[in-house]
Amino acid sequence: MTPPVENGVNASVTNGTNGTNGASGSQKRPIYVAGCSGGVYDRKRAIEDMAKNEPHVDVITGDWMSECNMTLRGSDKRDKLAKKQLSAVGAAYEPYFLEEVDPAIPWLAKNKTKICVNAGASDVEGLAEEVKKLVAKHGVDLKVAYVDGDDCTDAALELYRKGENFPNLPAGKNIQDWPFEPICAQCYLGATGIATCFAAGADIVVCGRVADASPTVGAAMWWHGWTRENNIQEVASALMVGHVIECSTYATGGYYSGFKDLGVNDTDMGYPIAAIEANGEAVYTMEKGKHGLVNIQTIASQLLYEIQGPYYYNSDVTAQIENVKLEQVGENAVRMSGIKGYPAPPTTKVGITAKGGYQAEFHFYLTGLDIEEKAKMIERQTRAAMGDYVKEFTCLKFQLAGAVPEDPQSQNEATVDLRIFAQTQNADLLSAGAMIDSDRGSFARFCIENLLQGYPGSTMAPDMRTAMGRPFFEYWVSLMPQEFVKEQAHLPDGTVVDIPPPKVTQEYDFNQPSYNTRNPVDLASFGPTTRAPLGYVVMGRSGDKSSNCNLGLFVRHADEFDWLRTILSVEKIRELLGKDDEGKNIDRCEMPNIYAVHFLLRDHLDRGFNATSGFDSLGKNLCEYIRCKYVDIPNRFLERGRI
Repeated sequence: MTPPVENGVNASVTNGTNGTNGASGSQKRPIYVAGCSGGVYDRKRAIEDMAKNEPHVDVITGDWMSECNMTLRGSDKRDKLAKKQLSAVGAAYEPYFLEEVDPAIPWLAKNKTKICVNAGASDVEGLAEEVKKLVAKHGVDLKVAYVDGDDCTDAALELYRKGENFPNLPAGKNIQDWPFEPICAQCYLGATGIATCFAAGADIVVCGRVADASPTVGAAMWWHGWTRENNIQEVASALMVGHVIECSTYATGGYYSGFKDLGVNDTDMGYPIAAIEANGEAVYTMEKGKHGLVNIQTIASQLLYEIQGPYYYNSDVTAQIENVKLEQVGENAVRMSGIKGYPAPPTTKVGITAKGGYQAEFHFYLTGLDIEEKAKMIERQTRAAMGDYVKEFTCLKFQLAGAVPEDPQSQNEATVDLRIFAQTQNADLLSAGAMIDSDRGSFARFCIENLLQGYPGSTMAPDMRTAMGRPFFEYWVSLMPQEFVKEQAHLPDGTVVDIPPPKVTQEYDFNQPSYNTRNPVDLASFGPTTRAPLGYVVMGRSGDKSSNCNLGLFVRHADEFDWLRTILSVEKIRELLGKDDEGKNIDRCEMPNIYAVHFLLRDHLDRGFNATSGFDSLGKNLCEYIRCKYVDIPNRFLERGRI
């Protein structure tokens, strides 16, 4: 693949670093960065244990932001600002971080460990003030700073009103055709503001919607004295290090296709630690004395999680990852190299939120024979009960989950769930009051009133709360010129530093490179085969980015890769998807050094987590679905033992 160029010069060529680090000015050693939160509800022990028991760790990082709480916190803040309830905006940060960092503060001070998280959500200043109170409570000397500017609502709405298209990343559609009114917008910030805070002596840095990897990148930039203009290669490598550890134990055995290797040692997995060297390469290890694994497969799995293709974009830099390399260098120790660095794009990702309406669901349990016919009966009866009200549902789906095996051995085995999923902008249609008032239409009543004329064994789920409406958000993911982003670093002494956009940028195609394998092999050359689940020999990982779903599949042995890359074409993935293939675009690329084939299924998740009608709201189960599909596997691979 031809690398991008800037003014005719290969963009991967960068200046060297200065031989000292930002922490002490001494000769460089690696910076040790730990990933101790992959989401709002990660385990509470992580930060305290890491600060207490791993004193060699220089910086603890944590990721608290997702498309779910971005929309929730952003909308909540805008509602309160509109009502002039400014004092109540504090709820727009993630309070769970305070619970986790509180007991860790004495250990952070004792071991001189720094911390950076993005738990500020939509009120970074408010979170910083609460952290300062905790520091004062413990009577220690820790300096707090924060980075903001991710709330770009005013700029985004102004551009929207002027007719800016804001093409969405999954399908390229224009926001002007979106049937919802934007209410807030948040862009993804880079790492320069974080590095600025650390360089000014901050011990604790809180941020809003910085990119998932930015806390790690910012720590490495500070430590090694890098800048995004002079150290493109190093920053790009650190970007992928941050990508691996930002989901915490996803890198150490969580959500791992080979989970059976853990045996019963899976109740307290250790959090990952990355030693990031002066050239940006890193060695991954984990907390000592904990469950979990750090091997090539666990790191490869996380590398393949929630990526878009061979290019990984960030507002500081771009990483090209096709030739990434992983090497086992010790027990629970893996080195990563092979990342190529290119300039950042002139844009950054922006998430635009709108209120979508209200949604609810109703569940029936179906048992035994004739499941499909029973499901069709439920749908006919429910739609008939709805009458003209059916037109008021913007989404109405009848979904079967599961199937009854032949000759089941228990009633539970013979029972499946039918889910009726509904969305509407008419709140009354999903209200509890309408359920009681027979003169008003009610989703729950439409579902339940056929119970006594229903399918044989007609049984509803006893908890009716799911049938009452709750608000949901629509989320539009696009790109926004970095020139409209007003990032600021608020230093411990009160100084505010403006963080400008990068000076050196590179334009990239809207779509990533996509190709079937360039030199397929004769599948007959692998010898006799047996039809078996793909997952007997193939590992992988999948995940969401808005309504896109990525899928990375890889094998453990070099001689299996030619087979994998030959059999796994775009056409084969469509075949394996079966009824779930809606004919939308699928991108494909290969990562030969980790024996992986990667797919990006565009717009596969029905609008993404906030509004999706699907069971797999985060795209995490797509991989396990594909791994259970049957293909012809060479016997010599199966003889090595199934995963």
